[in-house]
Amino acid sequence: MILTVTLNTALDITYRVGALRPHTSHRVTEVSERPGGKGVNVARVLAALGHEVTVTGFTGGATGRAVQEGLAQAPGIVDALVPVSGSTRRTIAVADATTGDTTQLNEPGPDITAAEWSAFQETYEELLRSASAVALCGSLPPGVPVGAYAQLVRTARTLGIPVLLDTSGEPLRRGVAARPDIVKPNADELAELTGSHEPLVATRDARRRGARTVVASLGADGLLALNAEGRWHATPPRQVRGNPTGAGDSAVAGLLSGLVEHLPWPDRLARAAALAGASVAAKAAGEFEHAAYEELMGQISVIREESAA
Repeated sequence: MILTVTLNTALDITYRVGALRPHTSHRVTEVSERPGGKGVNVARVLAALGHEVTVTGFTGGATGRAVQEGLAQAPGIVDALVPVSGSTRRTIAVADATTGDTTQLNEPGPDITAAEWSAFQETYEELLRSASAVALCGSLPPGVPVGAYAQLVRTARTLGIPVLLDTSGEPLRRGVAARPDIVKPNADELAELTGSHEPLVATRDARRRGARTVVASLGADGLLALNAEGRWHATPPRQVRGNPTGAGDSAVAGLLSGLVEHLPWPDRLARAAALAGASVAAKAAGEFEHAAYEELMGQISVIREESAA
């Protein structure tokens, strides 16, 4: 079983409009609603790849019930969310059919009490005992300590469970110091962590800070991976048009599935890059176009650029 942690779960609502213009009224052509948050998106892709997945994090209020109802209808996903008194957040995505761009509005999430955080940690440790790997994903809701991910990384490492961290800002900085097996920042998150906008310099710096492997998402330029074994650059054959929301989550699913299947790093990166591209072509985060995925898998270029990090 692969465990995904989404401390700030969400109900993702997507509005599709013909063209998004400020200061005007819009007619929405399509509305979709589904469980969300980065780890939930990762879980959905993992399940589509045939893996057993359990999701945990917090859930509360009417929005939280809607999230859990959606998860109950998601094949291959086990719901182990921890109830809280506050209400789960919503995220609003407005997709512009003319430009292909998406505007995202993210609520902050519920206030988590010390008792709720303690209850989650107990649930997390118990779930880890039957996990083959764990992904810690997304933002922290109010009330959760800023060093939460560092604490969760250490718990996983104590139990010998490989852990992937995908977050940003101060939670990423502290989490990296706890020595996760993989961190997967995008270019902006990596620059914020290290102060460098040069991907190779920044990935080296992130490794020195504690990450065993750094896999940086570089948008249309693919993925750059660096660890003790070497450095690889996975490049897609072309830029896929569509909604990039969730592409990074699909890449995380590719990395995690490759980890538990013991694939060599070039194969893990090819899968992650292909899933990221195929998710851009899909309608919603946590989905990918299977035909696009199969096509891209045969076209991703993975080049080993050096033998040591």
